[in-house]
Amino acid sequence: MKFNYKAVLSFMALTFIVISACDDFIDIDDPNRLDVETFYNTDEDASQALFATYDILQWHQNNWGWASPILVKTLPSDEGTGGGSDPSDQLPYQNLDDMNFDAANTAVYALWSIQYWGIYRANLVINNVEASTPIRERYIAEAKALRAYFYLELVTAFGDVPLILDELTPDQYQQTRVAASEIYDQIEMDLTEAAAVLPVKSAYDASDRFRVSRGTAQSLLGRAHLFQEEWSEAASALDQVINSGEYGLEADFGAVFSEAAELGTESIFEAVFIETFGYDWGGNGFAWGQRAESNIHIQLMGPREGEFTLTDSMVVGWGFNQPTQKMYDAFTATDLRREHTVWSEAELIAAGGSATGNAYDYEGYIRRKYGSFNSESDGDVGQLNYGTNWRLMRYADVLLMAAEAHFNNSGSATALGYINQVRNRAGLADLTTLTLNDIVTERQLELAFEGHRYLDLIRWGLATQELDGFQAGKHELFPIPQDEVLAGGLSQNPNY
Repeated sequence: MKFNYKAVLSFMALTFIVISACDDFIDIDDPNRLDVETFYNTDEDASQALFATYDILQWHQNNWGWASPILVKTLPSDEGTGGGSDPSDQLPYQNLDDMNFDAANTAVYALWSIQYWGIYRANLVINNVEASTPIRERYIAEAKALRAYFYLELVTAFGDVPLILDELTPDQYQQTRVAASEIYDQIEMDLTEAAAVLPVKSAYDASDRFRVSRGTAQSLLGRAHLFQEEWSEAASALDQVINSGEYGLEADFGAVFSEAAELGTESIFEAVFIETFGYDWGGNGFAWGQRAESNIHIQLMGPREGEFTLTDSMVVGWGFNQPTQKMYDAFTATDLRREHTVWSEAELIAAGGSATGNAYDYEGYIRRKYGSFNSESDGDVGQLNYGTNWRLMRYADVLLMAAEAHFNNSGSATALGYINQVRNRAGLADLTTLTLNDIVTERQLELAFEGHRYLDLIRWGLATQELDGFQAGKHELFPIPQDEVLAGGLSQNPNY
């Protein structure tokens, strides 16, 4: 089921900010202002505040421009190229692809800012909703899990970051970065407390399956421990998800990214979009820069208009994030995932399509995962109304993280069982022995274009050998945005 956040978030944007005026200002009560002191009195108030926190997950095209955290974490990897019309098209994305990003990159700034907006809204729920009823207790737990997710995005991308757990007054706006270990401690506390309260996924009604569940919190906890190389703790958290019986692999890999599989058996956490808002090129124009409901990045990443004719329900787009030959070559011919992830030009032609070969940054391949599949029949309108959910975490990822944790914790037999489940779904034979390279390869193939590869290569120490332009001692972290360095007084990451 799709969820229209705008239907309940008419109070969005800066709804909850309380502005303190000094005595020199005229003191006039605004009857439309919702103060913290008076807003959180009902379950409905708490629900709306929590929805405002979930809404942050949609902020992939906003006032910073094109700003998808998934694409920011994908373009520096070896999976896709910048694309677009030319080297200047959406320059922040082009610079990420070319490993030429700096502290002024607006997409990197958006990655930072989106998370802190999410933390701000989660803090409002955690600090102002009283746990006086079971539903409010659950809302607080959901907010803690979301806050942990936002902090996990920050610490894995930027390292040491400010830890903000309360609403700041103007004299507190300048913060300092705290050690990554302290951020991880807070993440672990939030997720542990949330998991103790949150229901399992199956306990939610169908209309609530977008919400974080106990399994979401445990999966995120496992990821946090994995990034710290705390193998035993990671294995324990992820085993709880696996043994819960709440999740499973879709039988057909081709179905995983279909609309029918959204929030389904493999789904642990998704950013939800809708295709029914009715954006068009006229009176109901797309909400550029205003955090629109539909996932416009699917259109941005479709094969370049004018350069391709396509088959089935896939339509042309604006040409970003085109697959590399290296990504295509990583698959074996018998791997069932390949046809649902990336096609060669020859495969496109065999299916009835065509390519001019002139698209910018084109290496001879088109991406099918997160492809521009559109069932709309009303021409251009469909380009603006993609309801494709971002899969932020799915069960296959949990199995592969658990395999890695057990492998590094001297549990190869368990690790083999987990990784072979993923391989079998792809039509591949069981591995009988396991190496780190097997885990590296399986994550590359299973999770292509999902925003994991770049950070995975960094934490494995493989980025220098795998990524052209990667500079050791610099690119392990993204730069702290220049505005935060100048206005907030934050220290910068090395070599930026």
